[in-house]
Amino acid sequence: MEHLRGFIFCICFFILAAMSGSVEASKQLKVGDHIGWQQPGANNTEVYTQWATSKRFHVGDSLSFEYQNDSVLVVEKWDYYHCNINKPISSFDDGNTVINLDRPGLFYFISGVPDHCKKSQKLMIQVMGLHQRAESSPGIPNTPEVGLAPGPHPSSSGIVVTVTLTSVFLALILTVVTMV
Repeated sequence: MEHLRGFIFCICFFILAAMSGSVEASKQLKVGDHIGWQQPGANNTEVYTQWATSKRFHVGDSLSFEYQNDSVLVVEKWDYYHCNINKPISSFDDGNTVINLDRPGLFYFISGVPDHCKKSQKLMIQVMGLHQRAESSPGIPNTPEVGLAPGPHPSSSGIVVTVTLTSVFLALILTVVTMV
């Protein structure tokens, strides 16, 4: 009888763990991929915009800027759009800068070299909340869904529903265990 109770407890634990979801590890993303952080060529002025739109950034991720004879400035929105290098939030010139994305929202980066920003060496990214494990695409195991926009931020009512369902599930488990 005691073995049956332990077995039921283990099954219930695994079901509860599966229902609660999970969080993926943070990622470090190299800005610009193979070209790194440099002034874009005249025919490739959208390189950093295209790079940013091909990625999803989450709190806990980090950006790696690799560059030579240049710098990275973290700036406010106005400074980003006007390529103002005079009042950065942070400034880096070490050639290999890693910036942690520690909050959701917009982040703005520009080159600190005069005129590089005006020639499109700038990056704006939208950081979302913590990583959620990607669900598999229908019919294709172990593949993340592609092309879906992020859902809205969970409201407090969603949390209440989750807590309520979890509470009901736990009550059901306790009832089964005490009956055995």
